[in-house]
Amino acid sequence: MALNKLKYNSLNITPAANKAIGFDSDADALEATLSGGAITFIKKLTASSSSTLSFVDGSSDVVLDNTYKEYIFIYNNIHGATDDESILFNLSADSGSNYNVTKTSTCFEAYNFENDSARALSYVGGRDLAQGTGFQILSSDVGADNDQCVCGILHLFNPSSTTFVKHYIATTVDVNAGNAAVVNYVAGYANTTSAVDAVQFKMDSGNIDAGTITLYGIN
Repeated sequence: MALNKLKYNSLNITPAANKAIGFDSDADALEATLSGGAITFIKKLTASSSSTLSFVDGSSDVVLDNTYKEYIFIYNNIHGATDDESILFNLSADSGSNYNVTKTSTCFEAYNFENDSARALSYVGGRDLAQGTGFQILSSDVGADNDQCVCGILHLFNPSSTTFVKHYIATTVDVNAGNAAVVNYVAGYANTTSAVDAVQFKMDSGNIDAGTITLYGIN
């Protein structure tokens, strides 16, 4: 899977170029050449009553090293086995032996209920970390009804650096246990100059009943 990036210096919008592709004026056409970086599929994990889903560099075809400066995890239709629980993640600097990297983060959310009874946009202090080693909360308390799930995307920047901390940004949308649409925005950093080489996802309590998490690398 490749997603090309636009190189602005490569745009050709001259009259000659427009006529060459069948247009008579600059206003009628824009010829753009797309080239450059790409998003590369690495690994997909599928949950089936799974307690955790882990991506460990060098294990089961997982790449999580200096091959890429940015990694993306897409979690799709994650359904918890237990009602009213959140999806979480943590990082490891010892190939998954321990998921306890120190993190500082912040979180805010917006929500609206199905019956339109309440809606808000607010900072959520209970989901942030201040030099904490525990798992980072990514969602609200997700419902476990058959039609309820959580989806989102987590960006992890330059995890192999041994100079800088490791920043992350996540956007997650879910149906919570009270039937509200909730979007969570989480950002923070792993406060370590050791290389991060493993990432683990789990629910706050209970198994991940179903869903997929897919890892991509960004050139």
